[in-house]
Amino acid sequence: MRPRARDTFERSTRVHFIFNIHSRFKNHLSRYPGYVSYKQMRQDFSEFARLDVRFTPHDSRWVPKSARFVVLGETAKSTGVLSAFKLSGSGVRKLVEIERQSGFKCCTFGSHTLPERLLVAGTLNGELESWDLEQPSTPLTVVRAHESTVNAVDGAGGGVHGVGPLEIVTGGRDGTVKVWDSRQENSVATFRPRSASCECWSVAFGNAFDESERCVLAGYENGDIKMYDLRHGTIRFETNVANGVCDVEFDRKDISMNKFIAACLESQFVMFDARTQHNTEGFASTTQKTKISTTLWGVRHLPQDRELFTALLGDGSVELYRYEYPSKRVSTHADGSPGD
Repeated sequence: MRPRARDTFERSTRVHFIFNIHSRFKNHLSRYPGYVSYKQMRQDFSEFARLDVRFTPHDSRWVPKSARFVVLGETAKSTGVLSAFKLSGSGVRKLVEIERQSGFKCCTFGSHTLPERLLVAGTLNGELESWDLEQPSTPLTVVRAHESTVNAVDGAGGGVHGVGPLEIVTGGRDGTVKVWDSRQENSVATFRPRSASCECWSVAFGNAFDESERCVLAGYENGDIKMYDLRHGTIRFETNVANGVCDVEFDRKDISMNKFIAACLESQFVMFDARTQHNTEGFASTTQKTKISTTLWGVRHLPQDRELFTALLGDGSVELYRYEYPSKRVSTHADGSPGD
């Protein structure tokens, strides 16, 4: 089972908004010297606003091309709440709040089109719902996506830079990864793990740079990471990072894949260089542990600068990192074979 947040954090349901002030750098070593390197940025943050909500937040997303955002989660009585807020000069103002019978687990705007900007949300009872925040009285569509909780969701094809069909990918407690076309009720692709008891905790689209190319990353509770090639319906890459994978993300999903990160249990995150690949050992990678011993619940890249990313820690703190490319991304392996 995926570890739950400690009771103190479940009761302290506050949402914080922070902005970077300044940074200092500290070097770290790479697992593959000469392949991947990065620097940790020690940051001070200032708090812009703070507000209390009456539910445990499970996910939050900015509404594209706006100063609005959504926060969703589960109340103490197991109902779901979806709230939309707007930034203002005086702080944060609530725009709308929706309550449902089942708790919300995850959401995405990844398959949105302008100006509609539809939100897709996964619930704790396995449903996938789409919402128009301008008319939020009832969901536009409701699909039974998984046998149990929809742990993770991502979208592709939408937005300003989206290419290809509008698609959604979901990862469920039942262990399956499913890809959905927004125009159809049934999934267009399903990937199942070898063990039916292994939950899928995280999913992410990437390599979506033209009409036909598209990959899906999936992270599992046993530490497996799998990259599915949707064009060929095959596993393009797989590895195990020894700890459950709470989140995965490409630095940008709408380019030829460059790098991706996995955030894990036991204070661990792993950076993979998706353009430096050995024919048997896979992608070059580096593993780092945060100073605070806790679960890394998520990782997010800055849209304006893909070399900056944040790690979201289980104690409520945020760490900011800057990725630095090595002088050479490809070198000769000890067995004499080059990276790909």
